Amino acid sequence: METRIALIGIIVENPDVTDRLNEILHEYAEAIVGRMGIPYREKGISIISLVVDAPEKTVSALSGRLGMLPGVSVKTMYSRAGRT
Repeated sequence: METRIALIGIIVENPDVTDRLNEILHEYAEAIVGRMGIPYREKGISIISLVVDAPEKTVSALSGRLGMLPGVSVKTMYSRAGRT
Protein backbone atom coordinates (compact mmCIF):
# COMPACT_ATOMS: atom_id res chain seq x y z
CA MET A 1 0.00 0.00 0.00
CA GLU A 2 1.30 3.46 -0.89
CA THR A 3 2.32 5.61 2.07
CA ARG A 4 2.85 9.33 2.48
CA ILE A 5 5.31 11.20 4.67
CA ALA A 6 3.57 13.94 6.61
CA LEU A 7 4.26 16.44 9.35
CA ILE A 8 1.46 16.90 11.88
CA GLY A 9 1.65 20.03 14.03
CA ILE A 10 -0.32 19.93 17.28
CA ILE A 11 -0.97 22.75 19.76
CA VAL A 12 -2.44 21.68 23.10
CA GLU A 13 -4.14 24.46 25.05
CA ASN A 14 -6.08 22.13 27.38
CA PRO A 15 -3.75 20.05 29.59
CA ASP A 16 -6.70 17.89 30.70
CA VAL A 17 -6.64 16.06 27.34
CA THR A 18 -2.99 15.02 27.53
CA ASP A 19 -3.72 11.45 28.62
CA ARG A 20 -6.25 10.92 25.82
CA LEU A 21 -3.89 12.51 23.27
CA ASN A 22 -1.11 10.13 24.30
CA GLU A 23 -3.50 7.15 24.07
CA ILE A 24 -4.34 8.12 20.48
CA LEU A 25 -0.67 8.54 19.58
CA HIS A 26 0.05 5.11 21.07
CA GLU A 27 -2.64 3.58 18.82
CA TYR A 28 -0.81 4.99 15.79
CA ALA A 29 2.72 4.22 17.03
CA GLU A 30 3.61 2.12 13.96
CA ALA A 31 3.00 5.11 11.69
CA ILE A 32 5.01 7.60 13.77
CA VAL A 33 8.59 8.07 12.62
CA GLY A 34 9.45 10.77 15.17
CA ARG A 35 7.92 13.03 17.77
CA MET A 36 9.08 16.27 19.38
CA GLY A 37 7.20 17.94 22.21
CA ILE A 38 7.86 21.41 23.57
CA PRO A 39 6.15 22.58 26.74
CA TYR A 40 5.77 26.36 26.50
CA ARG A 41 5.16 26.94 30.19
CA GLU A 42 5.08 30.73 29.99
CA LYS A 43 2.06 30.52 27.68
CA GLY A 44 0.49 27.44 29.27
CA ILE A 45 0.52 25.39 26.05
CA SER A 46 2.37 22.44 24.57
CA ILE A 47 3.52 22.14 20.98
CA ILE A 48 4.03 18.71 19.43
CA SER A 49 5.35 17.86 16.00
CA LEU A 50 4.92 14.38 14.55
CA VAL A 51 6.54 12.91 11.46
CA VAL A 52 4.47 10.04 10.12
CA ASP A 53 4.84 7.60 7.23
CA ALA A 54 1.53 5.89 6.54
CA PRO A 55 -1.27 5.64 4.00
CA GLU A 56 -3.01 8.98 3.53
CA LYS A 57 -6.18 7.53 5.05
CA THR A 58 -4.30 6.68 8.27
CA VAL A 59 -2.67 10.13 8.48
CA SER A 60 -6.06 11.77 7.98
CA ALA A 61 -7.69 9.57 10.63
CA LEU A 62 -4.95 10.40 13.15
CA SER A 63 -5.18 14.13 12.45
CA GLY A 64 -8.95 14.04 12.69
CA ARG A 65 -9.03 12.21 15.99
CA LEU A 66 -6.50 14.57 17.52
CA GLY A 67 -8.35 17.61 16.20
CA MET A 68 -11.58 16.48 17.88
CA LEU A 69 -10.02 16.77 21.33
CA PRO A 70 -11.16 19.94 23.11
CA GLY A 71 -8.45 22.59 23.23
CA VAL A 72 -6.29 20.90 20.58
CA SER A 73 -5.45 22.42 17.19
CA VAL A 74 -3.97 20.27 14.41
CA LYS A 75 -2.52 20.99 10.98
CA THR A 76 -1.05 18.45 8.56
CA MET A 77 1.42 18.93 5.72
CA TYR A 78 2.31 16.21 3.20
CA SER A 79 5.61 15.70 1.45
CA ARG A 80 5.39 15.90 -2.33
CA ALA A 81 8.21 13.42 -2.85
CA GLY A 82 7.51 11.06 0.03
CA ARG A 83 5.27 8.49 -1.67
CA THR A 84 6.49 4.97 -1.12
